[in-house]
Amino acid sequence: MADAFKDREKGEELRFEMSQELQFKAESRRNRLLGQWLARKFGMTTDETEAYTKAVIASDMDEPGIEDVIRKVMKDIEERGAAITEGELRAEMDRLFPVALDQVKNGFKPDAV
Repeated sequence: MADAFKDREKGEELRFEMSQELQFKAESRRNRLLGQWLARKFGMTTDETEAYTKAVIASDMDEPGIEDVIRKVMKDIEERGAAITEGELRAEMDRLFPVALDQVKNGFKPDAV
């Protein structure tokens, strides 16, 4: 009986770890999609888009949650004079998360936004 309990506990721990990994990958993918969306809005070149996307992804390492990403991109939006509100930004992030989660689960489909 104790072995069955330990096996179940290990299974739950593994499921939790997999869930956390999936969440991390989906958030990172969402940030990539967000960076690409903003780059299009900013009229960036392909090279600029790639560099900007990497910067957006890296900005999520500052603190838990999305506020670090929002601060970074809102500053970029302000500096570029883009007509994107914080509400629009948050709505786009909400829209992109399920897209990113699906892409992580089923394999990436470039530009499937």
